Amino acid sequence: MRIIAGTARGRRLKAPRGLDTRPMMDRAKEALFSALGDVVGGAVVLDLYAGSGSLGLEALSRGAAAATFVEWGREARAVLADNLVNVGLAGEVVAAKVEVYLERPGPKVDLAFVDPPYALPLPSVEQVLGLLMHRLAAGAVVVVHRRAGSGVPVPPPGLVLEWQRRYGDAEITRLVKEER
Repeated sequence: MRIIAGTARGRRLKAPRGLDTRPMMDRAKEALFSALGDVVGGAVVLDLYAGSGSLGLEALSRGAAAATFVEWGREARAVLADNLVNVGLAGEVVAAKVEVYLERPGPKVDLAFVDPPYALPLPSVEQVLGLLMHRLAAGAVVVVHRRAGSGVPVPPPGLVLEWQRRYGDAEITRLVKEER
């Protein structure tokens, strides 16, 4: 696993041991960021269920203005902190359960990654999307990464399904917050 492009291109990332954290494979990550295009440059990013931080770190490497990584697992947070140092990028690491973090007030974000463990049920993912709404700037993009065939999350009002794509055993859904 590595950073695909940008200022930290080619730098290797560590991943936590075990099956609780499952980083997106390089091929899928490369396709995702190609599809995101100009959304990343200058964006304020929120990486939920951050794990190794692969998605938020890729965004920072590609020119995102800031990134917050939310991860509850102690070992995953330690790996994430190491990855930030090893690739020479800066971001805020928050030790919290995603649902608890999203209930707090916080800054608006332009790009959010929702990359929960595959075992998290679809209704829980939909709940997280609902909680995330107050953190999204108008026109913000939300990317959901799930196991292929695990169901398409029904977005809350104000969040529009733009596309869904499959990469191996991964399914990536792109949602956009309506501008009002």
